[in-house]
Amino acid sequence: MDCNKFNFKIITKKDKKYIYDIIRKKYILLTDEEKVRQLTIKFLIDKLEIPISHISSEKEFKIERGLKKRFDIIVFNKRGNIAILVECKSSKIKINTKVIDQILIYNKKLKAKYLMVTNGVKTIAFNCGLQNIEQINNLPKYLSL
Repeated sequence: MDCNKFNFKIITKKDKKYIYDIIRKKYILLTDEEKVRQLTIKFLIDKLEIPISHISSEKEFKIERGLKKRFDIIVFNKRGNIAILVECKSSKIKINTKVIDQILIYNKKLKAKYLMVTNGVKTIAFNCGLQNIEQINNLPKYLSL
C-alpha cells in the first residue's frame, strides 16, 4: 500500500525516506514495519474514530523479571485504561502463532481488552474481555471501548 496516497508527510534525507508520526510528533525512518504502523494509526483514527490523544506508539515497558519490551500501538479508552494493543509487523512477515504468542505475552502485563496483529496485508483481532480469548471480525469504535 502506498503511503503517498494518504497524504503522509514524507521527506528524504541522505537518500533515506522518513515519515512524520503524528503520535510521536517526529519524523521516523520509513521502514516496511513503520509503513504498516502509520497506516494502522490512520485506520484507528479514521475508521475507529480514536482521538489522537488516546493513542500511544513505540513505548518501552517491562514484562516479567524486568525484561524490557516495546509495544507498537496502544489505544486508551475514555477512562484512560488500555483498550487495544496492536502489534505491527513488516508485510514480509507472516502473521502466525509466533506473532500471536508475542502479543499475548505483552498483554499479560498490559491487560488490553482487544488485541490486533497486522502486517498490512493480513489483520487479526481478538477480544480478551471474555473468559477465553476469542478471534473477532472487527474492533469496536472508540465510543464503545
